[in-house]
Amino acid sequence: MQKFLIISSFFFISVFTIKTGFSQFAPAAGKSGSSALKHDSSCFVSWAKTCKVVRGFMDISMPDSGYANVGDTISATGKALQNGVLSLGDGGYATLQFQYPIRDEGGWDFAVFENTFLDTFLELAFVEVSSDGIHFVRFPSQSLTDTSKQTAGFGFTYPENVNNLAGKYIAGYGTPFDLLELKDSGNLDISDIRFVRIRDVVGCLNSKYAQHDINGRKINDPWPTRFPSGGFDLDAVGVIHENKNVSATNQKSNLEYFSNPISGNVWHFSSVNSCKICIYSCSGKLIKEIDMEAGYNEIPLNLHSGIYCVQIHDAFHKIMVE
Repeated sequence: MQKFLIISSFFFISVFTIKTGFSQFAPAAGKSGSSALKHDSSCFVSWAKTCKVVRGFMDISMPDSGYANVGDTISATGKALQNGVLSLGDGGYATLQFQYPIRDEGGWDFAVFENTFLDTFLELAFVEVSSDGIHFVRFPSQSLTDTSKQTAGFGFTYPENVNNLAGKYIAGYGTPFDLLELKDSGNLDISDIRFVRIRDVVGCLNSKYAQHDINGRKINDPWPTRFPSGGFDLDAVGVIHENKNVSATNQKSNLEYFSNPISGNVWHFSSVNSCKICIYSCSGKLIKEIDMEAGYNEIPLNLHSGIYCVQIHDAFHKIMVE
């Protein structure tokens, strides 16, 4: 009898410990304590209006696999469950804008929708926001998913183990975010959020490709997903609190430009006013600063192939072109 009691006590403690860790964060949609927001909730006042995307490979470790290609930029705009989805691929990202800036108010301020069909099959993404389109601040994410073994392409990830990562909930239910968490971030006005960026986490445990949460822990989610819909599948971004005092869409300025790929070539540019041009890498690093006179200009860029953010200032306007 004594032996039996010892074994029973040990078993009870083990179950209790696992359960406590398993319930660290909000559970799946429909369960008590879930933070999931249904797509037709009256809390949503508007949805993303425009989207730009930089796709990732179907398999980041195999560039020959090609890029994810399901959906287009229209798919990520408008209401959830209406326009299909935009697949980002490994490490790909989408940048969304809105009719009015998102602002911080009590509680959740916006939510991100993915298209997973199962509460435990989760493809995750970082969420970053910006007031100027150049300096992006990432929500502090946490992942408690076991990292001793790679989650397979159709393996399970439990929502109770992740926090501040988009993709936590099943299709039709958004993962919400509170801008107040970013109140102490530099170069960010939480009452004037004009850009939301959704970046696939990859999910690979190989240190060469691994992404990490705020505590430096590797984020483990289904990988590889070597098919056209690989990576995070962005459905929509719904706004809960918006700032109607100002439009998030840049007003048309007295500037004209030709949108051509940047690869060491000349940019043909004309402006009614004199202006300053600042060219940034996607990470926000200033690459080049040029003062331009009014009129037609030919700007030698001499840049490596890639995607850059160009910020153009004149006496009356500031616009950003990616």
